[in-house]
Amino acid sequence: MTTSTQTTSNVNAAAVATFLIFGMNGLVFASWAARIPAVTEALSLTSGQMGTLLLCTAVGSLMALPSAGWVVGRIGTANTVRVAGIVAGAAGAAIAFSLMAGSVPATAIALFFFGIGIGLWDVAQNIEGADVEHRLRRTIMPQFHAAFSGGAFVGALIGAGLSQLGVGLPEHLLVIAAVAVALALTAPRYFLPHVAAVSETHDGGAPVGKGPSAWRDGRTLLIGVVVLGATLTEGAGNDWIAKAAVDGLGASEATGALLFALFVAAMTAMRFLGGKVIDRFGRVAVLRASMAAAALGLGLFVFAGNVILAGIGAALWGIGAALAFPMGMSAAADDPKHAAARVSVVSTIGYVAFLAGPPLLGYLGDHTGIHLALLAIGAPILVALLLAGVARPLPAKR
Repeated sequence: MTTSTQTTSNVNAAAVATFLIFGMNGLVFASWAARIPAVTEALSLTSGQMGTLLLCTAVGSLMALPSAGWVVGRIGTANTVRVAGIVAGAAGAAIAFSLMAGSVPATAIALFFFGIGIGLWDVAQNIEGADVEHRLRRTIMPQFHAAFSGGAFVGALIGAGLSQLGVGLPEHLLVIAAVAVALALTAPRYFLPHVAAVSETHDGGAPVGKGPSAWRDGRTLLIGVVVLGATLTEGAGNDWIAKAAVDGLGASEATGALLFALFVAAMTAMRFLGGKVIDRFGRVAVLRASMAAAALGLGLFVFAGNVILAGIGAALWGIGAALAFPMGMSAAADDPKHAAARVSVVSTIGYVAFLAGPPLLGYLGDHTGIHLALLAIGAPILVALLLAGVARPLPAKR
């Protein structure tokens, strides 16, 4: 994807730019997720109806994700992030105006395009992050995802504060959209240069005639299954912790947003420490411990009888959800020659759960309550735990 003659300063600059892009992505996402209860109230929706709105975002992203690797192969990660930032920013502004008008259909359409922008942005930043990690020759992907979580934490705190102050979500989203577009247009100028290859194919960049599609690579698909379980764990927490706290514990909207912030803070802290932990204990051991912690935290959150215990559960849940996705990205990129294609494939599989899973939980929540519906993610957590061995690093080639 990139030239092979990069200086240390260029790679470090690319790392900083990638860190900022991940952070902005998290801020944009959390600015929406932390105030889902406000959207539900403003549009007078049930959990299932809110799930339908979330599904609009999922459909947009799932339409964009399979082609994201191909787009990166044609215009590079920098230009892909720029395009994605403009689309996501414009959609964010459209969401704001739709909420002002109280229009559910307009909000749904805006969320569809928001999903397209976020999907392209996510794959591009992960491909750039994997390239930077290989050039630095140390585990840094968790720190990039920590930037995402850190941005989400800031976004959650902003959401909680503005909710407490009575500031409307539309005004909140308009400011965030403007900042997102500005950063998406400027930070990628420091990304590593991209070399387009006319032989790149629809699987995200694998040369024609030089190996099977990444979609037919067994290890890549199994890593995708592990990431699918892990991202469902993270996505459910992002979208439903605030709402579950309000419905299941009788907490205020501001308290629900703070519990979401606690979840994200724990995830962010673990991701900042994750590189050293993974280098010391190995991907497989850390992945298994992560899934066990996520299961324990989920159970504690759901069955807690008060906000304090629910907060402890949310924090443990966040710790468990922290490292699985970045480890999956690193595992997919173990072979630099096929990194772009395989990262694109694993990202696509993972985001199926990250984006489509929470809306399905919303439908289940109409029958059981969203608080108990969260227990459904225990099954994919167990699958990820059992398949963790596929993330073992490939043997070095000499």
